[in-house]
Amino acid sequence: MSVTAIPFAVLRFNYRIARFPLQLIEDQVVAKWDAEAPARLFYERSLGALDATVGGVLGDATLAKRGAALTERSEALAKAAELDAQAAAKREAADAELKAKREKAVAEQKEAREAKEQEVADARQTAEQRKQEAEKTAAERTAAAKKQADEVAAQRKKSVDAAKRDEQAKIRAAEHQATAAAAAKKKDAAAKRDDAAATRAQADRVEKLADAEKEKRQAERADKA
Repeated sequence: MSVTAIPFAVLRFNYRIARFPLQLIEDQVVAKWDAEAPARLFYERSLGALDATVGGVLGDATLAKRGAALTERSEALAKAAELDAQAAAKREAADAELKAKREKAVAEQKEAREAKEQEVADARQTAEQRKQEAEKTAAERTAAAKKQADEVAAQRKKSVDAAKRDEQAKIRAAEHQATAAAAAKKKDAAAKRDDAAATRAQADRVEKLADAEKEKRQAERADKA
């Protein structure tokens, strides 16, 4: 920023501050007057000329354009006010045409709204039908899946039951085999006990015979002596 630009910036800032009350009057008081009221047009034209002049002096293009626009607007409104009397008939015709256009636009809007409502109703009905079809399809798929799951579960149960029966049969066979083996061992043990008893009895007889023979020999030796 150049040295000469600083004073202009300060002046622009000061002008904004000084203009604030004028803008406040414009917004709070003048804006409530009729757009073509002479006092309002005079005030706006004066304020616009002031903005355009100060903007040109201070090099503020935005302020200058805004002032020029406000001035032009005020002058245009003033000229329009002068021509209102001459344009009354045209204005009435334009109002009538505008009314007709508005009525037509309202009718078209009503038709469009009714068409849109019908379209929405049709869409809702279609959506409801699709929802019902989807629910029916989902229910059928769920039922089919449940049936398949039940069949698989039944098949598994059948397989488990068959495996249990096979296992029980093996257990019974093993028990039977163990029982038979035990019985055979018991029978064999009994036979061995019987053989042992017979052997012991025979041994006892032999021992008795030996004792008798011994006693007989001792008696014979005694007699010879």
